[in-house]
Formats: sequence, C-alpha cells, structure tokens
Amino acid sequence: MKRLFQNFAFALIMLLPFNALCHDLNTATLPLREWHLSENRVVRGSFLMLKNEKVFLENENHEIVSFLLTEFSGDDQGFVNKKSEAINQLNNSHKGQASKPEEIRFFLLKAGSALLLLITIFGLSYRFLRGRARKVTFYFMSVGLISTLYSFKNKPFIFGSDPKVMDLAFAPFKPNVYTSWNNTYFLVHSKGIPTTHKMMTGITGWQQQVPIPQCYIGNNAWSIPLNPVIAKTPVSVNPQHFTKGAIAVAVNGIAIFNPFTNTGVDALVDGQLDNWGGHCGRADDYHYHIAPLHLYDHTLKTLPIAYALDGFAVYGSQEPDGSAMKQLDANHGHYGADGVYHYHGTNSFPYMIGNMVGQITEDADKQIIPQASAKPIRPAGTPLRGAAITGCEPNTAGNGYSMTYTLAGKTYVWDYKWDNAGNYTFNFDGPSGKSTNTYKGSAPCNVPVAVADHAADNQYLKIFPNPVRGELFISLKDEVAITEILKTTLYNAGGAAVFQSNSFVQNIRTESFPKGVYLLQLQTADRNLVRKLIIE
Repeated sequence: MKRLFQNFAFALIMLLPFNALCHDLNTATLPLREWHLSENRVVRGSFLMLKNEKVFLENENHEIVSFLLTEFSGDDQGFVNKKSEAINQLNNSHKGQASKPEEIRFFLLKAGSALLLLITIFGLSYRFLRGRARKVTFYFMSVGLISTLYSFKNKPFIFGSDPKVMDLAFAPFKPNVYTSWNNTYFLVHSKGIPTTHKMMTGITGWQQQVPIPQCYIGNNAWSIPLNPVIAKTPVSVNPQHFTKGAIAVAVNGIAIFNPFTNTGVDALVDGQLDNWGGHCGRADDYHYHIAPLHLYDHTLKTLPIAYALDGFAVYGSQEPDGSAMKQLDANHGHYGADGVYHYHGTNSFPYMIGNMVGQITEDADKQIIPQASAKPIRPAGTPLRGAAITGCEPNTAGNGYSMTYTLAGKTYVWDYKWDNAGNYTFNFDGPSGKSTNTYKGSAPCNVPVAVADHAADNQYLKIFPNPVRGELFISLKDEVAITEILKTTLYNAGGAAVFQSNSFVQNIRTESFPKGVYLLQLQTADRNLVRKLIIE
C-alpha cells in the first residue's frame, strides 16, 4: 500500500505542472459566407479582419484575399462594420494603458506563482518519495523550473489611444490638415504643403525636385495605429530600413522620413535639407527628414509635433506634463509618467526616432505599410552639386511657385504651375539654357473641411450676418478672451486662406471675395473656433 501511494504521489507531482501551464487549442473553422461585390461578383469566404478600409477574407481554397470595403453591398458593409466593431471591443477588453511597471508586475506575478507551485511540489516529493524516485523527481522538477521561468516572456503590451486627444495636436494646423478615424487608425489628410513656413530655401545639395501638392486624402491618407503594440524587438531606423517612405507624420500633415536617404547618407549632413528640415523626394513630394521642432512656434510645447507610424507620439524639449525632457533611451524616447511610450525630437542625431518601438509591418522594400503614397508627374531629377536654393515663393494665383537658385556665381529661376485639369507647366532655367516642359498629372485635390468636428467650440463664436454681403462682424462670448486669439483666418471652399490676421479682428470686408462657401477659423493655443459662412 505504501509503494502504491508513493507511485500515485509521484504521478500527481509530475502531472501538476503540465496541467497548470497548458493551453486549450481551438481548431474550429470559420464559417463561409457569400459576399456580394460590385459588378455582380459573388465571393464565398470567411471574414478575417477590416484593415485600412480593406476587407480580408479566407476563401474556399484557404487563400487570403482582400477587397475595398466600398466594393461590397450595403448589407455586407454593415456586416463587416458590426463584426469589426465586435472584434475591437473584444480586443479592447484585454487592452489598456499598460505601462512598463505593470509589465514588470505581470512578470513577477506569473514567476512568483510558478515558483510557489514548484516549491510546493518539491516539498510534497521530499515528504512522500524516497530514494531513486526522489532523485528522478528532483531532476524533472529542476528542468521544469528552468523551462517554466524561461517561458515567461514579456507579452506584447497594447496602448489604446484616444483619437479625440490625438486630434488636439493637429488642431492648430487645421484646415490645412484634416483628421478622421476608424476603429483601427487615426487618419491624417493633407496636400503635403506646409502653411506655417516656406520651403526649399537653404538647400545646398539639391536633387532638382520641387514641391508639388500631393493628394494624401481619403484612401490615401496617413494611417496612425490607434492601438500601438510594443514590439519584442524594435526595428532600427537606419540605411537598411525605411529609406523609401515615411516613418512618421507631423501634426501639420507633412510626412517625416528616415534621417538617411535612399542613397544611405544623412540628409542633413549632406546639405539636402532646407531651413526647416525638409526637401522634396523623387515624386516632387515635400517631407521632413528631422524633427520639425519649429512647429512649436505655432502650438503648445506640451503637445506632440508628430506621430510615428507605429502609433507613438513625438514630443520636443518638454514632457507632456510640461517638465523638461527626461533622459532618452536607445530608441530616442522613453515611457512617460502615464506609462505610455513616446519619442522626442532633438537637434542631434538620430533627431527623432532611433528604433521603431512599436510593432510595424514592412513590405518587400522595407517600407512601413500601410502608408500614403505620392504620385510623380515628371521623371526624377539628378543632384545638381554646387547649387544653392535662395527662395521658393508661391505665385499670386496660388497654383505654382517660383524657385530661385545660384550656381557658379549666377542666379537661375524655375517657374512652374498647374491647372485644375492636372496639366503642369515647368519653365526651366539653368547653365544649359532655358526650356519649357508640360506634364500630365492628376487633377489637384482639396483637403476636406469638417465643421462638425468643432461643434463643441462653435458656441463661443458668433458671426453676422450670414449670408454676408459686404462686411462680416465677429464676436466672442465671455468664456473666450480676445487676447486668447492667436490668428484669424478666412478660408475658401478649396482650403486657401483669403484673409489672415495674427490677432482677433472684429470685422472683415468681403466685397473682393468671390461668392461661395467659406470657413472662418479663430485659433487659440489649445482649440480652433470655426464657423461656416456664405458670401453673396
């Protein structure tokens, strides 16, 4: 009887750790469904996910296929949205503002529980087992202890971001930038042209590219993950990764690229950047290569100046609570007081992001996806060494620029413009003479204007009469002081500023403006007061 009891105890001890650490495996197959697409197409497949406005299905042959959400019938779109929302709610029920300290506590809790269990098993084996059985048990339990502790790898922590809070960072730059969001991404829409500073002046390593508005709008908007996940191994921002696309987007809607160009040189050191840290790529797309710290001239120093495409914010010389920047880690950031990771922009290399802390997906060119893409309208230029750009001024019609550069002691000018049909005309001037080329591209697009986004602030701003003929009168309620207004701007329906003042104005003459719909924006340090009006 004693030996029988010993054998039973031995078997129980050996089974306990395996039972305690095992996981259930669910091998159920996802149900097939008929999906009705445009042009009377029908696809049978199982719903997997909705990502970046694309629906991913597993078809009958177990192949992963994807279609734009807009290709589906209304009923199917409703099904996708409900299913995606249910999945997000389920995921979010296990997510939160998990912090690094919480990650450590989680590990210690699991490790402590395992150690307690194994110590108990050791005690039982010592009490009930003798001789060889005890030695064998000690051997297996030691292996089990090492294996158990080794298995406690840090789980990927997910940080939920509030899109309304993120939107505050972009507010000072609206309506030049438009924001929206879905269950997965915070979307940034812009034309890729800054309005708070000029461009190109100061470049000494010119690639013969010039700024042209891009259409980073709608399905081509910049996508920032709303639920960023800490990566097990951060990916380095270096000449091998992310040299053909963006790593972040600034709060004024301008993309931020790797400090290294696609040729592997530091763009700033090579003289390729203008006085604001930007230049134009091979598609004539303007973007930054270093942190745009100058944006703090137009926004609060406690707000982010950019968001990385892994979902984490980028701040400047101050922390979100207003204190001085704390010591940075190898990724050029750290965890904040709220337990959430963020980066910092500095004037020294790597300027903004050393490694992408959040989980990202790379394509075959090692570019982060999803992300917006620029559309070239002419062949890419070649470096013009020795050329120094001295100015880039918009024309009076707002549909082109005049760019001046010097080379070998002489001054040259490039004039270029576009029309509403997408015809781009370039008047080139250089050492080899003058020439004119016309290129066909996409028709220019406009950044959407959403008055509803600012409905809560409309109560503080009054305008009359509306519609207006002649003179527009503006007044504020007592909750907002006149001295709080940093800028007064009137935009036409195309997003162009037709009137601007760096203070509050009480009246604007409108006789010289064409009839149509306009947007009045009064900007404070932390909000935009917006009203739509009609000029007759």
